[in-house]
Amino acid sequence: MQNEMFAIPAVVYLGWLIPLGFGLIFGVSYGIEKRRLGNGIWFSLFFYSFLTMLAISILGTNNKWLIVISIVLFVLLLMLIGVVFALQAFLLLWNAWIVWKRESHTIANMLTLFLGVAILLAPFVVRLTSLYLPVPVATAINLFPAMVIFYVLFWFYNYLTMLFIYQFNHPRYKQDYLVVLGAGLLNGDEVSPLLSQRIDRAITFYQKQLAKTGRAPVIIFSGGQGGDETVPEGVAMRQYALRRGLPADHTIAEDRSKTTYENMVFSKAIIDEQGPTNPRVTFVTNGYHTFRAGMIAKRAGLKANGIGAHTAKFFLPNAILREYIAIFVGNKRWHAVAIGLMLILTIALTWAEYQ
Repeated sequence: MQNEMFAIPAVVYLGWLIPLGFGLIFGVSYGIEKRRLGNGIWFSLFFYSFLTMLAISILGTNNKWLIVISIVLFVLLLMLIGVVFALQAFLLLWNAWIVWKRESHTIANMLTLFLGVAILLAPFVVRLTSLYLPVPVATAINLFPAMVIFYVLFWFYNYLTMLFIYQFNHPRYKQDYLVVLGAGLLNGDEVSPLLSQRIDRAITFYQKQLAKTGRAPVIIFSGGQGGDETVPEGVAMRQYALRRGLPADHTIAEDRSKTTYENMVFSKAIIDEQGPTNPRVTFVTNGYHTFRAGMIAKRAGLKANGIGAHTAKFFLPNAILREYIAIFVGNKRWHAVAIGLMLILTIALTWAEYQ
């Protein structure tokens, strides 16, 4: 009788082949290329099929206490997600207030404000269109944005998945080059706290590799001179590192780049010129920027993955939104086609419903 209580149907064991298969595909794909956004879809298929099979297996045991505990934990998780979802607008506005007090009042730093206000206004817009517009028009106006929002959120979730996974990238301590990506300077020539975290992260990696292997990587500080800067970012970054004891012959200032893409292209040119063949390269930036920077490095032909420096938590929501928008816009042609098809589908459904 006791053995029957814990018996799991044989078909359940076969069901485990589904998450195993998705996990294998994700593992191979991620192992080949970490900078591929599509890896997030394979991971999600693995993760949710794993949870599904875990639930089926637990129910199949007929173990009362195991089932009750699992259901309680599942309900608590759903309640937590529900609370966060219900309060998302207010959490975004709270973050916007903190950023407003601590950072400059630029559009890029007010994304959480815009998003929070949009979430609060959305139900009123839907209600007003339903009250004052003809039913077919109101249906189309509400259906099309809903489809677009779902589409955008799907890719946003996929991006967040890969951003999270990418944080576990831990390159071995046998790198030939570290490329530190620049950011704006303060007062024209001073390294900002955000930028200093990137440099310090590179120095820490440098010191650990030197202590572990006796081989020091060359650090390339990459960044050109902005209109409000008196020196190139790469030069200011290198000087900052030298003051912290980094040997001059292990540092290079790349001082022409204006964008992340140029960071990668010009740094790659330096690496190709100096050698060796097939160098091991890792770039350093802030954690929220690592995945998109990796995608840009791939586009620039630089075989490198990144490691991230610490970023203040209040800064992350806006920064992550900016990164996602940049990735989304970077694939605007494909997204435009998808959104165009949604518009056609909306018109077709509305027309069919009211004929």
